[in-house]
Amino acid sequence: MILLRRLLGDVLRRQRQRQGRTLREVSSSARVSLGYLSEVERGQKEASSELLSAICDALDVRMSELMREVSDELALAELAHSAAATPSEPVPTPVRPMLGSVSVTGVPPERVTIKAPAEAVDVVAA
Repeated sequence: MILLRRLLGDVLRRQRQRQGRTLREVSSSARVSLGYLSEVERGQKEASSELLSAICDALDVRMSELMREVSDELALAELAHSAAATPSEPVPTPVRPMLGSVSVTGVPPERVTIKAPAEAVDVVAA
């Protein structure tokens, strides 16, 4: 069974570790007890939307970015789960909706690579 709270906790932990921050620092900034934040990161507690907002603010991460990463992890977990359940059938390739045109200003005209969990996307600044 795929537990959303576990995936969410994994993503929160990765975000915190990418910044080189400790549980103590983030819990203090978010005004959440260290123990509770630890349980959320380990997927043992369900985080309310208010708590997620406080943690995202403390990490200076948009909640939409956090949820997008959780969504990507969930999609991969579902594919792995369905592949394990029916190994004789091919696993469909996930299709992501196109975001449409995105305008970026102030970016030097050089090639940038954005790495996502399941793929690498090349972005060329115009």
